[in-house]
Amino acid sequence: MQFKPFTWQIAWDYLTFRIKFILGMVLLIAILIFIPRFFLHIEAREGKVLNDWLLAVIPAIDVSTYIFIVIYAIVGLMLYRMSKNTMMCLTALWAFIFLCSARMISITLVPLNPPEGLINLADPVLSFFYRSNLITKDLFFSGHTATVFLSALCLEAKRDRQIAFIATGIIAVLLLIQHVHYTADILAAPFFTWCCWYLGKSVARL
Repeated sequence: MQFKPFTWQIAWDYLTFRIKFILGMVLLIAILIFIPRFFLHIEAREGKVLNDWLLAVIPAIDVSTYIFIVIYAIVGLMLYRMSKNTMMCLTALWAFIFLCSARMISITLVPLNPPEGLINLADPVLSFFYRSNLITKDLFFSGHTATVFLSALCLEAKRDRQIAFIATGIIAVLLLIQHVHYTADILAAPFFTWCCWYLGKSVARL
């Protein structure tokens, strides 16, 4: 059952939609509750420092303000479109659940220490969930890049998608400039995100 043509009021009348939405919200809340403990554990462990030739030639510059402006502008656009599109909302909800799960698995399996020259990126929103202002080892793969790219995949209007894809490229460059991530973290993000988006879309369409 697809809910794209339906308003929220109509979609809510369908049992399948209610089950998917409620279950998705429960899982998302559970993940958000678990995330602080997980990332505090990650910060306490030691990992490898990669030899990243690209970062070695890029001077580290604090571009935090630009990173946050781009990310939250795209997230805001995504939330606005989701509020008017039930199918997009279900897809994004489940894709984000898969994305968070994939990141926790990949970060666990690939222990890394921050790149040399890192300039701390204190995210005002994520620090609330992490319960810390300094998270530096959530590296492989890049969550900021993945979030913007996931928005690009979920958005349906051509212009919206173009803006979000451009924003993904901008975020990737800015994160490298700030030395927040290794190049591998950035390059891997779209692949994992596409897989999670596909799974999320499949759940929404079942």
